[in-house]
Amino acid sequence: MVTSRAAALLGIGVLVGAVPVAVGVNPWTVLVIVAGIVVLLVLADRALATNPRAIWLSRLGDTNVRLGETAKVELVAHNTNDSTARLLVRDLWVPSAGASDSVYELSIKPGQKLALGTSLTPTRRGDRPALAVTLRSFGPLRLSHWQITRTVPWNLRVLPRFESRKHLPEKLAKLRVVEGAIAIRGRGQGTEFDTLREYVPGDDVRSIDWRATARRNDVMLRTWRPERSRRVVCVLDTGRTSAVRVGDEPRLDTAMEAALLLAAVAQEAGDQVDLLAADSRVRAAVSGVHGRSLLPRLVNALAPLQPALVETDFEQIASEVLRRERKRCLVVLFTALEPGALGEGLLPVLPKLVARHQVLVAAVHDPALTELASTPVDSADAVYSVAAGTRALLERQRITTALSRNGVSVLDCPADTFASQVTDEYLALKAAGRL
Repeated sequence: MVTSRAAALLGIGVLVGAVPVAVGVNPWTVLVIVAGIVVLLVLADRALATNPRAIWLSRLGDTNVRLGETAKVELVAHNTNDSTARLLVRDLWVPSAGASDSVYELSIKPGQKLALGTSLTPTRRGDRPALAVTLRSFGPLRLSHWQITRTVPWNLRVLPRFESRKHLPEKLAKLRVVEGAIAIRGRGQGTEFDTLREYVPGDDVRSIDWRATARRNDVMLRTWRPERSRRVVCVLDTGRTSAVRVGDEPRLDTAMEAALLLAAVAQEAGDQVDLLAADSRVRAAVSGVHGRSLLPRLVNALAPLQPALVETDFEQIASEVLRRERKRCLVVLFTALEPGALGEGLLPVLPKLVARHQVLVAAVHDPALTELASTPVDSADAVYSVAAGTRALLERQRITTALSRNGVSVLDCPADTFASQVTDEYLALKAAGRL
């Protein structure tokens, strides 16, 4: 292809050719000579340009990054030709990858490799792929160029922010209290044997270990701690209601933050955490993972999840939980308190689920409803706003009451404290021996 330089050179030639025309030379002869010279220069320049197909491309760099952070990905160009390559390179990514400095002008000597760094600051969670790389190879005079577009595959997975990890020190401190940093003197439901210690006046005599007392010739007491190796199942509703934005992010992202914080604390407590994300079908499932690999597995499973504009099938979700979890466990259902969805979908299948498991429904409260209900009544429009907000709040209260009557714990709190309160509820249930 011809560049603008060739057109400029032709224009200069025409201007120079105006001198012989002024002294009587045929203008067409001058134009043909000038055009011929420019064409020969263009062809020569094109012949000297490196074929871009001789440039080998590969990628190096980050494959994962948290939302809000910056990743570095390098495009490595290797010149396998015998001549110097003068290139204009454009590295194209999807817009939500937040690519910067993606156009480069460089010169690569024969056999040389150059790494072109691209900074990526994604604006959305999920997989952000590289689209294509366009190579434009110029000749020494830059009068013409070769151009090809190639695909150099690379995928950057954008993980959830997990900003709720700032609450971990506080929650782990509460967990240590629950587990017995302060000794539990009496045995209650959901506790297991911890250690033996000497009897202190005021201790419950029912906890005296008479066999240990006989062996040691001193009154020995058993201490107890909440049972470990319990099971927690985080169920994320990815249906249409999860797409509603509460504050600055969708409900689904807020639920992810809460699920990750809960999983981190439950892991430290020695409990097993499983994950199920579903709407009309199962979107993601993580089970049977222990130790330090749990959080990375959960984060990678949650990263590509997006709300689906379908109605959630709670009957299928309940069936999946009952099929996967044979032993009693805590099922935390992250959903919305929508009377239609829960009343028609969840309430009919609750008896089977509650009969086997402890169920907690965790929902993000939308502050817009409270604002509507408290709108000053100074116009006709304000009356309708107050009526709409009040009705929505009453319907949420009605569905909360219906769930509680079926033995379900309900948590309805603002987005900024949602993750913290879900974990507090888990710790409260654990301390009460209800897991």
